[in-house]
Parts: sequence; structure tokens; C-alpha cells
Amino acid sequence: MPTRRAFMAGGAAALAISKPSISLAADKRVVKFVPQGDLAVVDPIWTTATVTRNHAFLVYDTLFGQDESYRAQPQMAAGATSVADGKVWTITLRDGLKFHDGAPVLARDCVASLKRWGKRDSFGQTLMGVTDELSAVDDKTLRFRLKQAFPLLPDALAKMTAFVPAIMPERLANIDAFTQINEVVGSGPFRFVASERQSGSRAVYEKFAGYVPRSDGKPGRTAGPKIVHFERVEWHTLPDPATAAAALQSGEIDWVEQPIPDMLPILAKNPDIAVEIKETTGSIAIMRMNHLHPPFDNPAIRRAILLAVNQADFMEAVGGPDKKLWRTGVGVFPPDTPMAGDAGMEVLNSPRDLAKAKQSLAEAGYKGEKVVVLGVSDLANLKAECEVGADMLTRLGMNVDYQVMDWGTVVTRRAKKEPPGQGGWNVFYTGWNGIDILDPVGHLSIRGNGSAAWPGWPEAPKIEALRDAWMAAPDLAAQQKIAAEIQKQVMVDVPYIPLGQYFQPVGYRRTLEGVLPSFPTFWNVKRAG
Repeated sequence: MPTRRAFMAGGAAALAISKPSISLAADKRVVKFVPQGDLAVVDPIWTTATVTRNHAFLVYDTLFGQDESYRAQPQMAAGATSVADGKVWTITLRDGLKFHDGAPVLARDCVASLKRWGKRDSFGQTLMGVTDELSAVDDKTLRFRLKQAFPLLPDALAKMTAFVPAIMPERLANIDAFTQINEVVGSGPFRFVASERQSGSRAVYEKFAGYVPRSDGKPGRTAGPKIVHFERVEWHTLPDPATAAAALQSGEIDWVEQPIPDMLPILAKNPDIAVEIKETTGSIAIMRMNHLHPPFDNPAIRRAILLAVNQADFMEAVGGPDKKLWRTGVGVFPPDTPMAGDAGMEVLNSPRDLAKAKQSLAEAGYKGEKVVVLGVSDLANLKAECEVGADMLTRLGMNVDYQVMDWGTVVTRRAKKEPPGQGGWNVFYTGWNGIDILDPVGHLSIRGNGSAAWPGWPEAPKIEALRDAWMAAPDLAAQQKIAAEIQKQVMVDVPYIPLGQYFQPVGYRRTLEGVLPSFPTFWNVKRAG
């Protein structure tokens, strides 16, 4: 059974391979970064891919941001007021907002953008479901008229997880939410340089001279002043992790988002490199099944898979032998966060029994149907998940068709609802940042709203009802009680399977200072000296 990535075999010796043809990253005007994967999709409303989310916050801005305590703070908004017992919210835009094409940001741009976002995002769908009217009162004012009070409205508009409530020009935001937009026009601190984009190799961003940062607050996650010190940000896609590590050591690269575990001790010994965990909620690995087609349209078959999952197998493959970098016993919500608990977890935490899992699979009615598993070739963490997952299903006796492709292709293909034999799929593996799934509102994987759900499209009315009840809960204790019921129901309906939590250190040269605790953001960062 594969428990380590095949390409790790070379260990430290792999650092001796030829280096990429990237000039030294000593220029104070330029920061050179290796993202976790290629930027295959630039539309933050079309995909939940983390690399697209990271791209979005360079080029787009949001009405609200989240500070280091995950509290919503005005960002593009000058402020907001709530009246009529919380049923009317009025948001005023701050002065100086401008799109990269020079046009001013108007309230009608925000209205169109939020309506498009609300068709795809879990939190957005909920907000729009209680909205009677969202309109532009004038050029600088937008207004929500709600059917009922929704105190979480600023939190929804402050989302820093996929899908991002990014503000774009009205003409683009009016494009159907299920149609991918390839033109990038935002109002954020950086401008996307489309002419320098090289698929599979490079994405380039330039400082937007027309951007006016907030004058108040302090930089933290996506809130506060976004002050840019670099004229240019270059993303260099280096699928081979040893190449990325070598480039970081030589100074050809400033910052690597996901150095693999085998490289971490080597990088940590280099006095010129900082190796740090910036996202303390970690990442939650998941297995997502397609509920539209056999065999996983059968909930009993999905429950049989639960009996075969050994989270330690997945986590050692992803995080390596250092158990400080991963943990098991992980359920619906990240461990040590307010909604996490043990309810229903015996199905994952009990001793693993492959024979019992095989028996359950047979009793559930599995008849040898082909299972198309989408494997990932170019993201180390997901490659490890996929290999362990495909092996697990094979040992369980399933007829696995393991199809390996780059992550961008997976993101495109997983959106297809056609049967697996017609270009569709049965299983893919991915992960969420812990901040994506802190509570039931933004947790895309648990949604059971059918065709409107995240790819996999489960129907889970009991989970949906519990989610609604959580949002109406009067206090934390009541929310925690409902979260426990949600977790138990997830183990019955199995919209997805949690595979464990891991912590991904970043590596960056100490010539950089001001790297914020968060996913990679590029404001506040400057070159020392």
C-alpha cells in the first residue's frame, strides 16, 4: 500500500537536480513565488480551487475582510448600517475605489457581483435565500432588504474562502455564474498581466497604481490596509517539489507555498530560509464521491467506504512521519475549533477491519461497477491522497479506473455531471483549509442541496434542515449541540469523507518581512533592508 509519494524517494539528493531558469530573486521590486499548483482557472466564482482563491485576493477586493480573529471588518465598504430589526442593511462604498481599467467601482457593480456569487457559494446561497431585494440606491450605496434578520450578513460578504465574494465590473458579473470568465478586471491591490500568463508555467501581477488602501485598522488576513511594497509578483509553477526547494535555497525563488515534508528539515537548516506554519487551522483532506451515478448514488455503499478509511494512511502519505504535522480522529469541523466534537466518530475511529468493510460493500449491493478516480499529478499533497485512496478502493474490491491528470484538469472535469463513461467521474480527492469549514454555514462539503451543491451534488435534506437550525441557534451552546447532530448525520448520508488534518509549513527567504499569518497574501510583504 503506498504511504509515501513516489517522487520522495530521492530525499535530500533530489536537491541536486538541475535548477529552473529563473533569475535571482534579489530585486526589491519583484517577489517570486511558487504556488501549490498551476493557475488553471482565473474566475473565483467558477471554482473552489485554492490557487484561484489566492489569485483572487491579489486582483479583486471584497466589501468586507476578515481580521486575524476572523471578525468581519469593512474593506471596500466605508461602513454598513442595519435597521428595521435587522431586515434592511445599507452599505456605503468608500472613496477612491477604481477598477483596473480605470472605471470607478459603483454600487451596481457590487450588486451584480454579489448576485453572481450568491448562485454558487454556500453562504451566498443562504444569504440570497433570505433576500427580498438587493439593489443599488445610488452610485455609492447598495441595500439589502431581507425577509428576516440575518446578522451574519457582514460575515458572508467577508468570506476569504472559496467561493470569494469578489467585486468585478457589472458587465462581467452579469455573465452566468456557471460560465467561466477568462477576463480579469478587479479593483484589488494588484493587476493581473494577462499577456504574461503562461499556462502551466507562470502568472504575473503588477502593483495597481490606482489602488487606495484603507486608512484605518492594521493588516491582518484580508482586513485592514493592503499596502503594496513590490512592483511585481511572479508566480512560477514548478511541479517538481525538489526543483522548487532548490530554487528557494539558491535564491532564485523567494517563497514556496507548499514544500514537501521530506524537504522541510533541509530547508529549516538553512539560516537564510524561514519554515513556518502560517495557517494554524491546518488543512482537512477529503474524499468526495459523485452522488448522481452508480455506485455512489447508493448511501449504503458510501457508508461501507467509511469502514475502510484509515486516516493515518492518508496523513502519513501527505505529511510524512512527523506526527506533529498531522492528526487523525478528524470529523466534520477542524479539531480544537468551537464546532468540533466526537459525535458519530466511532465509524471512523474504531479499529479498521477490511473484511468487514468488504462484507458491508457486498451487502450494500455493489456489483463491480467501474469507479473512475481522478488522480492528481502536479500537487504533492493531493497526489498522495489520490494514490492512497485509489489503493484503498482497490483493496476493498472495487473496480478502480485510476485516471491521472493535472489539478487544473481535475477542477474542470469534476464540474461535469455526465456519467463517468461519458467524461464524468466517481471520486476525487482534495482538501479544505481549516478556515473554510469552521462552521456549517460556509462548509461546502456538507451541503445537501442537490444540483446547487458543490460537485458531487448530494441530496441531504436532514443536513440542510440542521444547517438552517444552526443559523437560528440563540447561543454557542445551542450551535455546538446542532453541530454534533450535523456530524452524526454526515456519517449517515456521507456527502463526503474526512481523511485527517495536516499542517503545511511555508518556506520563504528571510530577506522577506511582513508575511502575514494566513494563506499567501502579497500586501504588507517587503524586502528587508
